[in-house]
Amino acid sequence: MTTHTVHSIINPLRGSMNTIDAVDRKIVARLQGDLPLIPRPFAQMAAELGLSEAEVVERVRSLSRRGVMRRFGATLRHQQSGFPSNVMVAWRVPPERISEVGRKLAAYRQVSHCYWREASCHGFPYNLFSMVHGTSDDQCRSLVAEMAQAVDIADHALLFSVQELKKTSMRYFDQEGEIHG
Repeated sequence: MTTHTVHSIINPLRGSMNTIDAVDRKIVARLQGDLPLIPRPFAQMAAELGLSEAEVVERVRSLSRRGVMRRFGATLRHQQSGFPSNVMVAWRVPPERISEVGRKLAAYRQVSHCYWREASCHGFPYNLFSMVHGTSDDQCRSLVAEMAQAVDIADHALLFSVQELKKTSMRYFDQEGEIHG
């Protein structure tokens, strides 16, 4: 008798529980890294997993539909592609406006990340954080001023990146689908 471990993942955006099996975890493990630059990368993945290409594609679609996997795509090195400036903006937002302000800030195409975090550091009262990218520090400052006016939040701090020390996607599973500890 074979025992299969099934992991459940809560999707906080949809408030639902999702279940992924060992095969899903192995597929996710392979999608966490770079896809090979070949005409049919899912065919290669299918061969590695002993599945058909169609089954792999359908499982990827299912992971997306169920909200387990938000997306997968190209990772751009923004400094080398014309966007050398970025700034983490720390906003002080009244708790009752977090969702409204967060949605508005996240709608800007120059914003890659937008997170709400509890203001827990004494002397650092900020609770909403957005990463803004631009062609220059001045462009970022101008955009942040526009954003501040649009959401009517004056209290914010700009934390410009000085040097990128590490940038990678999180790897949740190893190639065998086991959870990294």
